Amino acid sequence: MEHAACPSLEQALRAATHARFFTTDIDGVCRGKTHAGEKMAELLTGGGTIASAAFGWDIADDLYTHTVAFAGLGTALGEIGLRLDPATARQLPWDEGRWALIGEHLLPDGSPLPMCPRQVLKRVLAQAADMGLDVQVGVELEWFVLREDERSIRAKGFRQLDTATASITNYSPFRVDAVAGFVNDLFRWLPPAGIPIETLHTEAGPGNLEVALRYGPALDSADRAVLFKQAVREIGRRHGLLSTFMAKWSPAYAGCGQHLHQSLWRDGRNLFHDARAPHGLSDTLRHYIAGQMHALPHLFAVYAPFINSYKRLVDGMLAPVRASWGIDSRHVACRVVPGSARSQRLETRVPGADANPYLAIAAAIASGLHGIRHRLDPEAVSANGAALPQTLEQATTTMAESALARELLGEGFVEHFVQTRQWEISRFRLAVTDWELARYMELV
Repeated sequence: MEHAACPSLEQALRAATHARFFTTDIDGVCRGKTHAGEKMAELLTGGGTIASAAFGWDIADDLYTHTVAFAGLGTALGEIGLRLDPATARQLPWDEGRWALIGEHLLPDGSPLPMCPRQVLKRVLAQAADMGLDVQVGVELEWFVLREDERSIRAKGFRQLDTATASITNYSPFRVDAVAGFVNDLFRWLPPAGIPIETLHTEAGPGNLEVALRYGPALDSADRAVLFKQAVREIGRRHGLLSTFMAKWSPAYAGCGQHLHQSLWRDGRNLFHDARAPHGLSDTLRHYIAGQMHALPHLFAVYAPFINSYKRLVDGMLAPVRASWGIDSRHVACRVVPGSARSQRLETRVPGADANPYLAIAAAIASGLHGIRHRLDPEAVSANGAALPQTLEQATTTMAESALARELLGEGFVEHFVQTRQWEISRFRLAVTDWELARYMELV
């Protein structure tokens, strides 16, 4: 559904000195600009453009070479369309009430840019709507808070970094109190900015926090997750803190996940719940689970998009390592959270906190819808024992060869995403790590 610009919003932007917009690139990094209020109002009502280089920079802001067909160095790096969604307009309390909007990208003919993450999710949600389904999603994010800043981590060579708390205590009021000012600002400033927090607590590492964002329509929840990560960084900076959502920043501690709680609704009824079935597990939910497990190997690179992502996905760390499901088990990829007709849902535990929320949510929903369309059975899928990729290279190769990935997320997206992951792999092959130096320097 497209949104018309609200006259009062346009007036508010024209009255503002300046305002901000956000989009995400393929990696989930927030990109955007700060415009004068008048300029932002014009962009809202008439649309605009931005350099295609927004999809040509990798995570380190190096331009892709000719190996990436769209927006690589071998292209003209011309303009792509930009459209702001007025439904996302909000004021940011931590930025003097500055107006901010979320945008998405278009091709020159006005059609969706295939690799735009928000457009990928909207395409999947349009398919759900065609099936008469309303998709509700709640996002949980784990991350580490460091008592560092962007200069200090570089001065230290990214080693021996100070965490915001000094020890590990799960669910600890005492540890949270060590960063009370930061946490208080999150609860004070994020809900008025349309990012409602339900719960925040410590996790299994010093400075390790987890947040549960309130569930809502899938697109809104993806927007909230993207803005939450950006807000945490901006608010933390004011407290002398740096946040990392790396899947695994230290071998000493657990990794960071991005757990997706999903339910499907029609006419006010939760289709995942059947009071007559064991554990309330409806056939719709069973098919949805089966679809996710069936598609996991094909879309794994979306859930785990970086070299580092796979350091989290190891045995014994409550992170899924195989395509599996269960009732209220935190060891599986797809956890059924049993409950009432209002609360029963599926928690997909595969994505890391480093995954792009738009793409992770799109992959999960598209997979589940595939299972519903084809009436897949979770026991049959489990019996096949689909092995999950253990490296980004394996995951990328599987996705590149997958007709299912193209069916679920679109040919244009898959081509671009695969090429960018191949680039990421090529960058890693050139690196000499600390582990290699310590292990081989003296003796080989």
